Amino acid sequence: MTDEEFREMISLTLTCRIGQSQVSSCNDKMDFFLSCCHYCPGNYDSYEDFKTLDASMNKFEAGHKTANRIFYLSIPPSIFVDVAQNSSKAASSASGWTRVIVEKPFGRDAQSSKELSEQLAEVLTEEQIYRIDHYLGKELIENMTVLRFSNLLFQPLWDRKYIRNVQIIFSEPFGTEGRGGYFDQYGIIRDIMQNHLLQIMALFAMEPPVSLDAEDIRNEKVKVLRSMRIITKDEVVVGQYKGRNNKGQKLPGYLDDDTVPKDSTCPTFAAIALFIDNPRWDGVPFLMKAGKALHKRSAEIRVQFRHVPGNLYSKNCGLDQEGLGNELVIRVQPNEGIYLKINNKVPGLGLSLDNSKLDLSYKSRYNTQLPDAYERLILDTINGDKRLFIRSDELEAAWNVFTPILHQLDAEKIKPELYPYGSRGPIGAHYLAAKHKVRWGDLDTDE
Repeated sequence: MTDEEFREMISLTLTCRIGQSQVSSCNDKMDFFLSCCHYCPGNYDSYEDFKTLDASMNKFEAGHKTANRIFYLSIPPSIFVDVAQNSSKAASSASGWTRVIVEKPFGRDAQSSKELSEQLAEVLTEEQIYRIDHYLGKELIENMTVLRFSNLLFQPLWDRKYIRNVQIIFSEPFGTEGRGGYFDQYGIIRDIMQNHLLQIMALFAMEPPVSLDAEDIRNEKVKVLRSMRIITKDEVVVGQYKGRNNKGQKLPGYLDDDTVPKDSTCPTFAAIALFIDNPRWDGVPFLMKAGKALHKRSAEIRVQFRHVPGNLYSKNCGLDQEGLGNELVIRVQPNEGIYLKINNKVPGLGLSLDNSKLDLSYKSRYNTQLPDAYERLILDTINGDKRLFIRSDELEAAWNVFTPILHQLDAEKIKPELYPYGSRGPIGAHYLAAKHKVRWGDLDTDE
């Protein structure tokens, strides 16, 4: 591939967020950016090829007093170490800093993750390693701590005395779509829950940090992870989507994917009840649910508050206690927003109550395009801000929560419950929620 072909490929998805009056300026900026893009072929395991890369970068960096370098490892984990070693030894910056962004998966369990961390530590310092989880770069996730710590309204309510349960929900309306061979090595728990959803949970549940410094925030997240109860099999439901016909269209099942073994028990859906054994959250169920080939695309955090003691309106207004519950919903995607369900009187001469929303929709409130999560995280890497990146001890604590149940599921080859493509998932997820006296909040038809 030539430089021009490389730039042409990049230009197909390159955008510029500026006003219409500055279109010409935008074109100039894009042209300048593309002129800085160069392609250098080579093998991941070749020290000499990385020396060639170093020489190429030195040529373009000539004339700059300081030249910093970032290596983005969006590659199979089997070659992480080769690339880290060669880039560190043969292509580190001689005049500035060198940083390495590492994409998940960070191993398959606690042991493999530890081995990977130790191998990276042989050639890189912890300060150089940026373990990226793009969900932490999403606008609503970053806003979650602002919502909690800058609003007096929520601070006294954020504990076991007022919160009945917390639900962290992720759903995709499509299956593996030919990527089943890769997905089958990991499954939905490793792919989504152990990283994206657990990171959200740690941010949600952490104690107020001493400051907004990266280390102070990550210290509090580690405390949450280390306080979490080990997951047992009776708190887990796993599922796998099956094919069905929808208005004459054949929707394939997971096992219909040619890249998936026909006897695979890999879960494409999981629901898990987790608990944090500390004074703030003792006894509060945190329910996670994630799945592929479900009825809609969604990622949200739902906080269901306890019922009002001795509620005056619970009997004579025709609403059960569930209908009178307050709920805070942080909608991560799509249609980013935050809304709070409250009870109010329906206008009129009677006394009828309605559960309504105080709704902050980002699209209607802010006339701006939200930055992509990767944009934010790459910029943070350039600025050396590690608040939204995962530290090695944090990664270890996260794997310690999930490794026992993952090993048990793998060893016992627990057969997942089948659910139709495009449905809400297996019925077992509802039994798990009912066991903890919870109703999944995303079941409401008006949401």
